[in-house]
Amino acid sequence: MLSRRGALGLLAGLAAAPRALAAPPAPAVSVTLRPALERAGPAFEGWGTALAWFANVTGGWPEAERRRLADLFYGPGGLGWTIGRYNIGGGARPGDPPHLRTGAAVPGFWRRPAGTAGQDWWRPEDESMWDWSADANQRWWLDAIKARVDQPILEAFSNSPPWFMTVSGKVSGAVKGTDDNLRPGLEPLFAAYLARVVDELQRRHGIAFRTLSPVNEPNTDYWFAANTQEGAHWSPARQAAMIVASADALRARGLKTVISAPDETNSHLFLADWEAYPDAARAAIGQLNVHSYGVVNQTGVRDVARASGIRLWMSENDTPLDRDPESLDGMNSPLAFAEHVVMDLKRLEPAAWVFWQAVEDLSTREGKPGSNWGLVKADLRGPPEGPHAIHVTAKYHAMAHFSRYIRPGYRLTPVDDLDTVGALSPDGAELVLVHVNGGIMPRDLVTPLTGWSSRMVVTDATRRLQPIAGTVAPPRSIVTLVLRRG
Repeated sequence: MLSRRGALGLLAGLAAAPRALAAPPAPAVSVTLRPALERAGPAFEGWGTALAWFANVTGGWPEAERRRLADLFYGPGGLGWTIGRYNIGGGARPGDPPHLRTGAAVPGFWRRPAGTAGQDWWRPEDESMWDWSADANQRWWLDAIKARVDQPILEAFSNSPPWFMTVSGKVSGAVKGTDDNLRPGLEPLFAAYLARVVDELQRRHGIAFRTLSPVNEPNTDYWFAANTQEGAHWSPARQAAMIVASADALRARGLKTVISAPDETNSHLFLADWEAYPDAARAAIGQLNVHSYGVVNQTGVRDVARASGIRLWMSENDTPLDRDPESLDGMNSPLAFAEHVVMDLKRLEPAAWVFWQAVEDLSTREGKPGSNWGLVKADLRGPPEGPHAIHVTAKYHAMAHFSRYIRPGYRLTPVDDLDTVGALSPDGAELVLVHVNGGIMPRDLVTPLTGWSSRMVVTDATRRLQPIAGTVAPPRSIVTLVLRRG
């Protein structure tokens, strides 16, 4: 028998029950997607990542761990990437106290002979001053990509000259972030260093670097001596001199590799650099590179590429949501990232889209909330022998919505919805629409196309690339809609 208190409690619970029932699902908002198939662009080249700096760490991990990472990014069951950007390290002065962040101390390929002093000892024609055993960890990744991708597109890029070519003696930048750090007049010497590394690695690894980027985010105030990564400021005039010198050095070695530039941090600065380049520097560039850590003036960069007839890459970005505490499964940063990719593809219309570094260090340490940089998280500070837990994040699956479905050879196709990017297969029989619904209402995605079948996959708070029936994008989700003719 229930006590009086128990009976009253039961009655109260029954009375409250109707209020505890889940609210009926919100009605879907209809969003019409109108792809302009007749205006599909040139062939898209694909997706990839810079190997700096995670490859400098993970390339030395146990075989099973590093192979798993390579499969996650470049394997057919992973992201299906086909592009890799190899970082030619400058290399810090031996004996300097370590001050660069985990993985960022990328070795240079020079060797300093005993008994030398100062900064004027290096001679590129002297074989004893080269060390081709250097950077073994990152070079492992070149072989791993080659083993997984048929004809990968590889780019070599530099963040800083070697320490002995710098004004400050530091590969992290000049004392002031607005000062150039390559010593005046050393453009040909630095260019000779970069071209020889490209030549030697191509031969030793049986690969081809299609492009060489000699400067990185050059016209910024990021790079100063006390910084924790390699970097160098370059005024537009010094950029131009380095671009010409690098093109000359590649040509002198008989290489097919061409120059990519300016790898500026955003479109606004890209345009400032390009406007200041003389004709000789512009003529020496075979590929335009821009990062998208800012979205102002992106269509201006698109216009430069169109007018000059030079291929354009979005060559570096990662977009975690600001102040979003580290979360392996949360959707805040994946949604922000996916929205950013959509807008880059729509506004820049690039031939390729390249992530910054695919693996980031677990960042929740010492009571700090951390961040959501990277697609995979791991303890990069752990001992090389491991074991190393590898955490695949929701952002990885956000990336997969693009790279697994918009494949090399597909053509970016205008779509009249801000949250949707489209791509048409080479034979015109398949249309891929990637849509980001960052809101709290479901969206019924309607296309006016007739005679097309469709299937959809979704990533949201509880699902990862899961097939779903219909065409409704759930709240706070990323969906890929694949349509086939017939």
